Amino acid sequence: MSSESTDAQSFFRVEANESGRWSFIDPNGEPFISLAINHLDDSDLRYPHNVEVFDRKYASRKAWTKGVVRDLQDLNFNTIGWTSQYISGGWGEALDWFGDPVDLGHSSPWPDDHLLSAGMPYVVQIRVQEIEDWNGHPAFRDVYGEDFQKYADWIARRMVSDHKDSTNLIGYFLVDIPSWLPHASGRFWPGFEGLTPEEHDKKLFDVATQYYKTVTEAIRRYDPNHLILGDRYNGNKGIPEAALRAMTPYVDVLSVQYFTGKTDDEYTTMIEDLRGWHELTGKPVVIADIGNWVPTQMNPHRTSDMETQAERGGDYANGLAKVVAEPWIIGWHWCGYIENLGRGWGIKDPNDEFYSEMTDQVRDANAAAQSAIAGSAEGNKS
Repeated sequence: MSSESTDAQSFFRVEANESGRWSFIDPNGEPFISLAINHLDDSDLRYPHNVEVFDRKYASRKAWTKGVVRDLQDLNFNTIGWTSQYISGGWGEALDWFGDPVDLGHSSPWPDDHLLSAGMPYVVQIRVQEIEDWNGHPAFRDVYGEDFQKYADWIARRMVSDHKDSTNLIGYFLVDIPSWLPHASGRFWPGFEGLTPEEHDKKLFDVATQYYKTVTEAIRRYDPNHLILGDRYNGNKGIPEAALRAMTPYVDVLSVQYFTGKTDDEYTTMIEDLRGWHELTGKPVVIADIGNWVPTQMNPHRTSDMETQAERGGDYANGLAKVVAEPWIIGWHWCGYIENLGRGWGIKDPNDEFYSEMTDQVRDANAAAQSAIAGSAEGNKS
């Protein structure tokens, strides 16, 4: 795809066909299911234990970026996902959204020019509030104040300026797993103390409405052409109905992070939760972060209901097939890329080699998913 266009029809959009199947529509007018890898960061090859691998294979971040694109295309991924990586903090903290305050350090996202020159679809995050569940020091800024209005305008202006004409940009994410439910730190927006449940929900709806209105109007002021993919909600923790109702008029896609085990019952629960939120909002769903892991030589303590990389691959294929069967799910963004000491799992080992018993199955599953979407579109035309 080219990187520039002035024709609004040449940008990604979402729509449902006559049979009710949702999909992204790419700039060529073809249905597109977004299959991405998240947490693509060269810090994973800059540890003392493997920096020589980076130096030997790439020597520069630009060369490494080209290697990422080759890997994605080899495995039939079609999207560069969220590019920030978890690089510090204890693993127990990463899952304890309701316990002690979490404090997970993340790397910076890819530079704009690296995304633009990659030559494949990608997403951009606009971090409009520092209210993530993984953030040990959240800052719930007053969404009604003049300072937030000015900040939203500035960050939108800054973040869209290099991307507003790109035909490879799918759209803009907002905050990664924002805390619309109580944060583990005990912090929240001001004015919620002592409210009844009904008063809390009403105030939450008002705050969330102001938040989404301010942010999305700022984005569309400078880029009216690209999709707004919204907050990447924490599906495992839950999403308040008030926040979803507030989001609905302003955002194009419902984006939800959701991690599940390998059993059919767990996938059924996930899909039922997602379906409920889809029906409430009327928005197609992108599973914005999902993954699995097993004990490895580097991270023997990262246990799960699987034990081998082959099981991981089988779970990937099974999960993706279940998701593609739902006509309202339009994206599957996988966590993550290179195993490191922070997150502790990936599709590549710490020496930058594929876990091939997994990735051979990933490659085939991705191809099958894309064929299914293309086939449903052809069937609708006939």
